[in-house]
Amino acid sequence: MWLDGCHGPREAVEPVSWLAARTRNLLMERQVLLAVFLSFLVLVIYQRWVGPPAIPDDLVSTERVSTPAAAVGAIDVEPAVNGARVGITAGDSLSPVEVEEFELVVADERPREIVVESEFVRAVFANRGAKLVSWQIKGHKDDSGGPVELVPPETLEGQTWPFSLRVPDEEITARLDDALFRPSVDRLQLGADPATLVFEYEDSSGLRARKSFTFQALPDCQERAREEPCEPQPYLVRFAASVTTAAGALPVTLRWGPAIGGERSGGSRMTFPQLPAAVLYGRAFENGLLQEVDIYRAEPGDLLERSTYEGELEFVGVDNKYFMAAVLPGTQQSTRVEYRPISAVGLDYDLVAFDLTVEPGGGDLRIFLGPKDFDLLRAVHPDLVRAINFGFLSVIVVPLHQTLKWIYRYVGNYGWSIILLTVLINVLIFPLRHKSVVSMRKMQELQPEMKAIQARYANLKATDPGKQKMNQEVMELYRKHGANPASGCLPMLATMPILFSFYRLLSMAIEIRGAPFMFWITDLSVSDPLYITPVVMGATMVFQQRLQPAGADPMQRKMMMAMPVVFTFMFLSAPSGLVVYWLTSNVIGIGQQLLTNRIAGPIRKHQVRPPAERQVRKLAAASPAEAEAPGNESEAANAAPQPPGKKTRQGKGSRRSRGKGKR
Repeated sequence: MWLDGCHGPREAVEPVSWLAARTRNLLMERQVLLAVFLSFLVLVIYQRWVGPPAIPDDLVSTERVSTPAAAVGAIDVEPAVNGARVGITAGDSLSPVEVEEFELVVADERPREIVVESEFVRAVFANRGAKLVSWQIKGHKDDSGGPVELVPPETLEGQTWPFSLRVPDEEITARLDDALFRPSVDRLQLGADPATLVFEYEDSSGLRARKSFTFQALPDCQERAREEPCEPQPYLVRFAASVTTAAGALPVTLRWGPAIGGERSGGSRMTFPQLPAAVLYGRAFENGLLQEVDIYRAEPGDLLERSTYEGELEFVGVDNKYFMAAVLPGTQQSTRVEYRPISAVGLDYDLVAFDLTVEPGGGDLRIFLGPKDFDLLRAVHPDLVRAINFGFLSVIVVPLHQTLKWIYRYVGNYGWSIILLTVLINVLIFPLRHKSVVSMRKMQELQPEMKAIQARYANLKATDPGKQKMNQEVMELYRKHGANPASGCLPMLATMPILFSFYRLLSMAIEIRGAPFMFWITDLSVSDPLYITPVVMGATMVFQQRLQPAGADPMQRKMMMAMPVVFTFMFLSAPSGLVVYWLTSNVIGIGQQLLTNRIAGPIRKHQVRPPAERQVRKLAAASPAEAEAPGNESEAANAAPQPPGKKTRQGKGSRRSRGKGKR
């Protein structure tokens, strides 16, 4: 121990040389300085020989790219000036955080928009993220009279915009969404041939991204019939994207936001509704096996049960009644699609967004953004027409649709095209209608004989076996004279499938949307605003029924009398094109009825005297064997009523028989 004058004794420690300690500290500082110098030298050599090339003068930008802290929450980003660091704060609870910064190598100087325009569409891309912000269809109008917008900005506020990209690294995904891509052109005016717009971005971290859009692209001609021409399609875009880092290429997922506009606020209440939904066609995995999916359409609520599909898919996308956004990856590669429902502000229905991932090296994607026109869809892909929901009557609707479009090429007005098509249909069914009217006239001529038969069995109960014999006699009478009791309903029953097919056609065909007719009818896909055509249609039905012979069945007559009233009220809210069809059909039917009546002449009624009441009672009281005897049957048929007040002589047999009886 040794003594300390102030604190008393202290434990002895091993003496340490101050010089030796100082020497060790100097050596450590030199090693640190040497390590820093060598690290700096390596960094300079890497930037000079290995790193990205020098920045050209025309691409030099004073901006810095900082990592957006999207995962931190709501952030405030201070702009970087002259290489200053970027401070990111997330509310009052977090202090400024310094993040890594990257210099721009290939980028645009300021946010701007690039317009791509053709005769059919007007597209607008934002260079921030290289996203689609507008796609207008010039050939179709919205409620305000302007072109239909398939990417309505009000529904995409706060949502993913079309043609955004997603990679496995969320930080890189956020940087790509905020990056200012450099476009290949400032504006692109399309002609008859395909044209390409390219967006590129690169920074000093080695992140490189490229998006390529080829407009009015050619479809896959190998999937089309050889006799059909392979021409550029106005609503078809070929899209390619790539994202690479210093470590290599990254798998890319194409994102389509909930953008499929074109819905109308008004319209007919009878038209077939179809709100935005997910649509898919191809072969998808189900329990580990590829299963054929004919055409799958899922409403937003259905996606809560299943939202992901993977397999060899012909096309996937979203659509509504008239427009469609579909990606056609083809069956040569495996595709994965993830749907998700989106609640949009200001809409009383949900929207659908989707993410599409294709296996690496799959090639370009063909994307259709346009109206669901039958010929346009078939020109892009033969199976794309399945997206038009014609229902189970498609076997009738499709020929009607093609015939209507063929007539329109010569007429130029879909209202008159519907009228001419109706004339053609009525000419084809005229033999059936003529035969039906002739049969109805025979029914009217046979009414006296039918009443005579009914009078013979009038006193029988409904459960009496004799009623069955009455029905047999009536049917035998019909067969003998070639009459059909259902003839009055045959013309209407024959035209009902055509009526329903027309209803489906006018509800789903994009050609009828906004198609004018004449005068006050400016849109054949909506109801008549003045209700004139439905009322006139009901009047023609009443007049047509007055020309037709009255049916024998009382219940049938009541049903036929109620039909004009029912159809008039039903057609008040029907598409005016459907009312034009039915009105034209009634007018043609009136003409055919007058022609048939003139050919057949006046109705000839059979005069049949009803049987005597006594004889009817006698037959009713007789045994079934006697009632079915031929003699009794003919006797009842030939019996005649006696004048009032005259007694009927009782039959006592002949004198000879009476004499024999006395003997």
